[in-house]
Amino acid sequence: MPRTTSKLREPAEGGSDSPRALGRFLGLFEAIARAANGMSLAELSLALDSPKSSLLMMLRPLVGTGHLTHADGRYRLGPTIFTLAETLLRARQSSPLIRDTMRGLWSETRETVILTAIDRKAQLAAYVECLDSPEFVRYVVPAGTTRPLYCSAAGQVLLAFQPESWREGYLAAVQLRKLTAKTITVRAALRRRLSEIRAGGISVSISEAVEGASGIAVPLLRGDGTVNEALLLAGPSERIERNQEALCRRVREVGAQISAALGHRTDEAASPRVAPLRVRA
Repeated sequence: MPRTTSKLREPAEGGSDSPRALGRFLGLFEAIARAANGMSLAELSLALDSPKSSLLMMLRPLVGTGHLTHADGRYRLGPTIFTLAETLLRARQSSPLIRDTMRGLWSETRETVILTAIDRKAQLAAYVECLDSPEFVRYVVPAGTTRPLYCSAAGQVLLAFQPESWREGYLAAVQLRKLTAKTITVRAALRRRLSEIRAGGISVSISEAVEGASGIAVPLLRGDGTVNEALLLAGPSERIERNQEALCRRVREVGAQISAALGHRTDEAASPRVAPLRVRA
């Protein structure tokens, strides 16, 4: 028996392949996404300037596949469309745009630049992608390396921006082992540090995880405000401390650019451009 596949068709003018039909299909998701409490059929018909009968031909199969839900006479985004959105965001995260942005920071600062991610199951910060500094004296670490959340710049910024319940559960259970003379091992002090990081949006760790190595990290915010990744710039402590103000300013800007690429929007009109980075040799 021949295999058949079902296709979503709209018997509107011009057929299902017409640009107008495609625009209406995409506009359907955009309109519902912008409505806090979903939309009724009548509201969708008005917003899309489309007959109710034509819209129902699209809406019914989308509810069946889980792209939309229908309850109390209102259509809302369904679990399938959120799964698709998450997949698209992951693709955007690893896009050439983000790698190029990281490479720009690497080229300008000549320090190691690392994309990090939180591993919630292992309760660690993982180094996902690393651009090694071209300097003779440098901080080099291979992709796949992990660091404790409580004592590294990336780990602390990832921890600081987790939901409070998860963060408090971690802080209650983790053993704060002293890795260097500067590692924070008092929970009250660590909580104060995390609060400062949340307020300032940046983490600076001077020789807390590795003696002689320091890092500057900022959270990478997604469209929904969650933080799963952080941007880390790392190098020898002496060089990071000497250029800390300029480096922090630049890491902030680049982090904001990547967050925007991930779909994050702020209430501010636009992030101000900073002066060119001047690093002291």
